[in-house]
Amino acid sequence: MAATPTFPSSTILALDLGTTTGWALRGQDGLITSGTVSLRPGRYDGGGMRYLRFTNWLTEIDRLSGPVEAIWFEEVRRHAGTDAAHVYGGLMATLTAWAELRGVPYEGVPVGTIKRHATGKGNAPKQAMIDAARARGFSPADDNEADAIAILLWAIETKGGLA
Repeated sequence: MAATPTFPSSTILALDLGTTTGWALRGQDGLITSGTVSLRPGRYDGGGMRYLRFTNWLTEIDRLSGPVEAIWFEEVRRHAGTDAAHVYGGLMATLTAWAELRGVPYEGVPVGTIKRHATGKGNAPKQAMIDAARARGFSPADDNEADAIAILLWAIETKGGLA
């Protein structure tokens, strides 16, 4: 694993990995942007296309908003099903390889830690995460974006867990 991210003063990226990946980015100017990216395979896509699209998306974020200096992602230990586990594992492998190649530090944050920081409850439901993001002035489209915002705010406010 790359070195544990320190708390850089420039571009940091937070990700909620999945078929619909939520993302939140604090740019060099301090502004936070967020959204989702769909990594659902197309009808004629081979099995690896979602991971190639994710790699290209990461590279584009790095090019347009970066350089990305640290990445935090939701570290999931339990999945609802086998397919979700496979997708998460593939995306995590893609992310960590991408980061290793560029020397970008990355670290997973446990789900309970993110939920507790955002809502006060380590087992908060999806709607509570959306409500928490809205209470902080964001307008997440769904729980994936809300989770990414929560990860980014956790990283900023705890200096990556060091505060």
